[in-house]
Amino acid sequence: MLEFTLLFCFLLTLLCISFKLFLTDSDAKSPTKSYPFIGHYLLIYANHHRLAQWTSDAIHNSPTFTFLLRRPFGQNRVLSGNPAVVQHILKTKFSTYQKGDIFRSTLFDLLGDGIFNVDGDEWKFQRQLSSHEFNTKSLRHFVEHVVDDELNKRLIPIFTSAAANNTVLDLQDILQRFALDNICRIAFGYDPAYLNPSLPQAKFAVAFEDAVRISSERFRMITPLLWKLKRFLNIGSEKRLKEAVSEIRQFTTKILNEKKQELTIQPVDLLSRFLNSGHLDENLVTDIVISFILAGRDTTSAALTWFFWLLHKNPAIESEIVKEIKEKSDSPVYDEVKDMVYTHASLCESMRLYPPVPVDSKLANADDVLPDGTVVKKGMMVSYHPYAMGRMESIWGENWMEFQPERWLEKDETAEKKKFRARDPYVYPVFQAGPRICLGKDMAFLQMKRVVAGVLRQFKVVPAVDDGSEPVYVAALTSKMKGGFLVKIKERKE
Repeated sequence: MLEFTLLFCFLLTLLCISFKLFLTDSDAKSPTKSYPFIGHYLLIYANHHRLAQWTSDAIHNSPTFTFLLRRPFGQNRVLSGNPAVVQHILKTKFSTYQKGDIFRSTLFDLLGDGIFNVDGDEWKFQRQLSSHEFNTKSLRHFVEHVVDDELNKRLIPIFTSAAANNTVLDLQDILQRFALDNICRIAFGYDPAYLNPSLPQAKFAVAFEDAVRISSERFRMITPLLWKLKRFLNIGSEKRLKEAVSEIRQFTTKILNEKKQELTIQPVDLLSRFLNSGHLDENLVTDIVISFILAGRDTTSAALTWFFWLLHKNPAIESEIVKEIKEKSDSPVYDEVKDMVYTHASLCESMRLYPPVPVDSKLANADDVLPDGTVVKKGMMVSYHPYAMGRMESIWGENWMEFQPERWLEKDETAEKKKFRARDPYVYPVFQAGPRICLGKDMAFLQMKRVVAGVLRQFKVVPAVDDGSEPVYVAALTSKMKGGFLVKIKERKE
């Protein structure tokens, strides 16, 4: 069976290469061409570099905003941008739609039994312990001491130097370093100092980037047998993944060992709370650390990268944000960022168009019928698609393509200024929704708003090359801007 599968995959790859030679651009973007046995695989292959956009188009072209992606070997997958379906799988039938074996096995080498890769009691236990890190007291400490310290002692000096020397920076890289320092300091009491002025090329950061990319690529293979065979033979990308995970675990073990030496009776951060629980072995604690690094490093940095690009394209909105920042400049740090309503709306609008997590998937553990009539069989993957939903005219109107923070604001009868109007999380599932809604949502907004306030009060961020073209949105476990975001920093003039 294995030999047949490998031969089939080889022949199919040759077919795909031949297929691309005569495939027109309109054919490649069409989501409708499915073939017996291999399903949509030819089109998946042709669109491997733009799967988020292609599947988004497929959803938009469906009358129910739900699309059945047919994969070889019967690995069909439901993709939906229908809010009723999102609510169904994330809340109404929460117990039916879990991470499941496919997701878990694909990401196990990287995430192990961390909170993002488990279900049931394991997930409940980790979530309950983690929730203590996100109370008001912890959030205030995070903004006033961790984020503010990182901002003023590292980020602002780097920007000041870049402005003075007309240096080109990769803002995406800078923000990833900033976010990584932040999450390690608040969650683990450890400072990796990746945003030091020298911008050290740390092995861990490179390894983490590689591990996330290769783990994401596993989902796109024609059959899991291919990456499992490569892993067994220790060749190619799977060899690099093994090396990268080893580097990551060395880093997390170092954090863990240092924490054990200073452990006290009273937990002071997330890691010490897990260690004090008395229920976790060292491997599991390591898995948890890696999961939180993934969440803390990649999501907020991705959101801010696209946010600063959109601001450059929309100077009037940038001016409104600067105006709000100056109005709040005399407030304490926590109160300042908490009350930045227009900035908050602008960040929501940016993530509507460029969500940090473009697609998220669940596995059906029982037969089911979705609210739009789609039949789901046990073992089928069902995905909701924030990227597609942020671009749906039926949700956001004819002007969905425009960057308009005002769509998140409404008149406050008790005040002169407008107030923020949150959207139903099943319409805007950027932070998931239901029982698994992101614990760090408030922390992420506070961090992002503090960065925005600290940067825009003093600087303008200008793309190093602005030829009018749009940067390429790359979808993996989290989104990236292809090739980074090269910018110059300009001192803001009054």
